[in-house]
Amino acid sequence: MTLPIAYVLGVLLVGLILFAWDYLSVDVVALLLLLALTVPGILTPGEALGGFGNDTLIVLISLFILTAGVVRTGVVERLGLRLASFGGIGPAGLTRILLIAVTTVSSFFSNTVTTAVFVPIAIGSARRSKISISKVLMPVAFASILASPVTLIATSTNLLVSGMLPRYGLEPIGFFEMTSIGFPIVIVGMLYLLFLAPKLIPDRAEGEMTERYGLRKFLTEVVLMPGSRLAGKTIGETRLGDALNLGVVGILREERRILAPGRTTTLREGDILIIEGKAEDILSVKDAAGIEINPDVLLSDPDLVSEDVRMVEAMVLPRSNLLGRTLRESEFRERTGLTVLAVHSAGGPELADKISRKRLRVSDVLLLQGREDDLQRIDPEDLLLLEDVSAHHPRRRKASTAVTIFLVSVALGASGLLPLAIAFLAGAVALVLTRCITTEEAYEAVDWRMMVLIGSMIAFGVAMEKTGTAALLAGQIAEHSSDWGRYGVMAAFFVLTVILTQPMSNQAAALVVLPVAIQVAHQIGVNPRTLVMTVTLAASCSFLTPLEPSCVLVYGPGRYRFFDFARVGAVLTLIVFLASMLLIPVFWPPSG
Repeated sequence: MTLPIAYVLGVLLVGLILFAWDYLSVDVVALLLLLALTVPGILTPGEALGGFGNDTLIVLISLFILTAGVVRTGVVERLGLRLASFGGIGPAGLTRILLIAVTTVSSFFSNTVTTAVFVPIAIGSARRSKISISKVLMPVAFASILASPVTLIATSTNLLVSGMLPRYGLEPIGFFEMTSIGFPIVIVGMLYLLFLAPKLIPDRAEGEMTERYGLRKFLTEVVLMPGSRLAGKTIGETRLGDALNLGVVGILREERRILAPGRTTTLREGDILIIEGKAEDILSVKDAAGIEINPDVLLSDPDLVSEDVRMVEAMVLPRSNLLGRTLRESEFRERTGLTVLAVHSAGGPELADKISRKRLRVSDVLLLQGREDDLQRIDPEDLLLLEDVSAHHPRRRKASTAVTIFLVSVALGASGLLPLAIAFLAGAVALVLTRCITTEEAYEAVDWRMMVLIGSMIAFGVAMEKTGTAALLAGQIAEHSSDWGRYGVMAAFFVLTVILTQPMSNQAAALVVLPVAIQVAHQIGVNPRTLVMTVTLAASCSFLTPLEPSCVLVYGPGRYRFFDFARVGAVLTLIVFLASMLLIPVFWPPSG
């Protein structure tokens, strides 16, 4: 073993420790490793920074923006509302519908984005169906990960491996090349999640939920527009509670006030409903045909699409001039240019009259809509700005445009008419030009820490090749697994990759193992693509710990413990392992 090889292995070991320690963020660790390879001269500056010019980064950045465009225009949320309306179909039926929807969406979107969208939907649906949240959330996270091998863009790991293959003289992975193995994995994995996993998942009481999942409820007014399909129906028949997770706590009808209306109360055109719900659920009212948030009727749709229109929560402070006054008395809208869409009352709901006539108290929270300039003019002694919830109010009228751009980009890239990087980059630019997403939102949609991690780890792969480290490791693995034949080599690389994905990210693990796998394939005369697919599938097999981002999103709300994931995820890992051993040689023959 030469000194450069020993040094690179030492840096890798330190990196593994730092990734597992989790004291520093993954991008900082990756940059430290990059510097550790560059300063002593293992890599030249050009080699160290070359990873940041890789086409794969352009594909990933563009895909983040394309995904954000579809989410930001409410397409995925509408699907969620459809699912939420299936309350009362029974625990098994609800879980089945959720998992089918999650795997379908996650086949074309990041599994992290998919899980983030479906977690609140799953929580609300589970509550209405009287199912333990812990029984639903873990299957949702695992289902999103299961779909990773269905298409090339289902996970960034697939794209990363595909983008690296030309470096080794191999063809990139086709858009649907992995579907032949990904689809069977999804089917078998779903059967496990539906029938066996529920027996292994603990049933824990809900306990305290974070504010993120809806402890703060707002009151607002919605008006039934002329011709509304809800007119003439009872409150129960409208399914406002099931589909939108909103409660009707009062009705203003001409001069009458109906307090605490029952499910059998019939609605009429022109009724003003006092509704209670979370901010994001209230803003979803625009998805329900025929009803509008009452104060918002005065704003035109072009205003809502404008880049500088924001929605924020703001708290009434102790020295505020608004205290003891109504919004009408204080002429709030006339003075600030802001619209109050809803009010969260610190002292509990007051249902006696319109929101505009409610007298404000300390700690009341207002849901405000207005332009950036208007928000800047808020007196800091009156209101404390809490949270920007603009993302919960998607640009609904741009939904068809965003979906069309996304599908055209995928079609151009998948068909080979344009390189994937160019097709996705064009789609991202088109989203901004059509105002489906603002430039600010586009930049915010990208996980820049992941980009830094990937760029740095590409350079680490170069160092492993340049110093002969990859060749040394390949020789060791080939020597100790060759007695077991080609299946033994495949199994060794699968297990190695799965182990490395636990302390490292999926992408980092794939980048470390990939050059070694290709070296071994050449040494023992095996089709390199056989081992490439083995590494790719194993890198996305993150079921054993809650460190995968999709699992992190459900860890707290589901009140899971660390080893809950190992108990339930071990069987899924075994399913992916067996599917890989059986199907990879069929579709990518080792002797090919």
